Amino acid sequence: MAAKTGLLRTKDVDDVIAQNSDEGPSDRHHTRLSRRLRARDLMGFGIGIVIGTGIFTLTGVQAKNNAGPGIVISFLLAGVVSLLAALCYAELAAAVPTAGSSYTYAYTTIGEVFAWVIAWDLILEFSLGAAVVARGWSGYLQEAFGLPRAFFGEEGSVVNLGAVAIVLVLGAVAMVGIKESKWVTNALVVVKVSVCLFVIVVGAFFVKASNLVPLIPPTAPPADGGGSRLTQPLWQFASGVEPAAFGVPGLLVAAAVVFFAYSGFEAVANLGEESRDPAKDMPRGLLGTLVICTLLYVGVCVVLTGMVKYTDLSEGAPLSDAFDQVGLGWAGLLIGIAAIAGLTSVILVDIVAVGRIGFAVCRDGLLPPSVGRIHPRWRTPYRFTAIATVVIAVLAAFVPLATLAEMVSIGTLFAFFVVSIAVAVLRRTKPRMPRPFRTPQVPLLPIVSALLCLALMTSLAVETWLRFLVWLAVGLAIYLGYGRRHAVLAGGRGRAGDRAEGEPEG
Repeated sequence: MAAKTGLLRTKDVDDVIAQNSDEGPSDRHHTRLSRRLRARDLMGFGIGIVIGTGIFTLTGVQAKNNAGPGIVISFLLAGVVSLLAALCYAELAAAVPTAGSSYTYAYTTIGEVFAWVIAWDLILEFSLGAAVVARGWSGYLQEAFGLPRAFFGEEGSVVNLGAVAIVLVLGAVAMVGIKESKWVTNALVVVKVSVCLFVIVVGAFFVKASNLVPLIPPTAPPADGGGSRLTQPLWQFASGVEPAAFGVPGLLVAAAVVFFAYSGFEAVANLGEESRDPAKDMPRGLLGTLVICTLLYVGVCVVLTGMVKYTDLSEGAPLSDAFDQVGLGWAGLLIGIAAIAGLTSVILVDIVAVGRIGFAVCRDGLLPPSVGRIHPRWRTPYRFTAIATVVIAVLAAFVPLATLAEMVSIGTLFAFFVVSIAVAVLRRTKPRMPRPFRTPQVPLLPIVSALLCLALMTSLAVETWLRFLVWLAVGLAIYLGYGRRHAVLAGGRGRAGDRAEGEPEG
């Protein structure tokens, strides 16, 4: 049963829960996803997507340019904001396990148009994230094995064949089935967590206290002179404050950028319909992912900035270079291999998440339902996953995406903001709804979470905001041109109207 009309119509939470239950309705194109995941598998997916580019590259870049040894504080700030959002995600994911995560949460609380905006935002976040990481993966492969830069490097690359190859292979894995994706991801997670522990344990013997002083370097002008007005953080642009690096402003800028390192943990929430016991597994998967990753991030940051003075860190491969500088060159190859494994799992989980979001949107009729069709044997949204894989491969092949990496952070923060608001709204509109996990201190904690997300968003560059607004405008045009009229809640074709198509393949 829907509430309200027009752009703000909402889905009933009870209908969503019934739709996703084992006894709920299904049709020829949108049969239920397979429930095969336990809490440890969800943590495997979460750790698989979180530990990657952030720990292997962003640590060095942000420590050298913005935060110094205070990069530890920046990662902690980003981790705290993520943890608050995860508590909100955990309540909704346990109570309303669905493939759409924050998209569906918005649909049941603040209205259809906002739900579409969130879905469009998440498609951007995961697709762009996969393309960025694929190019990084290709670069690490080039460094490790001396491959031609024209086809594997980031600079001077004509067509990045390495990035295309890994995207296509992992896209195929994501289409074949969630169980196969689980096996690949869990294996890669074991490899990179082991290497992270190796970095912390072995690197600790080479830490010099003098390298960690001062923890927060004094404020100074940016190395590039501040760049143009569009490259300034939004709050500096609005307030007229002069651009600055290091100090408290540098910590905040670094925290907003390294938030990319935590982006994607919400992909776990997209697997709610594939969890065996979402009431228990979803909170454990979400919170376990963040606690483990935050501890590893902080440990690596302390060791990295303690081994080498922050001004001498490499921006391309900071971890392997730090071991080179202290005379452990043999560790560089080991860390490079771990980086390849780590980035592989990030790409895979990104592609899996895009498919689940597309499935949820198509099921609601906001995009053509046949595009989100579930494969009769694989039980995955294979068509949407295939389309997303091709788009990601094209982006990774031809577009240098380093300057767009901040868009992943802004998209994630925006989704976290909406989820935080949704928890408070549902507590008021559905006070008797069963909640296996309850976010503490509602509405205080969700409000604090939402405000912190906004604060970090204002620390991102003005040009990032402009790109984000353009993307949202394009998405809004698609919704007004198609989704608004064809949505299931509008009485459009939706799922029922699509039944006239042929039998499922297989």
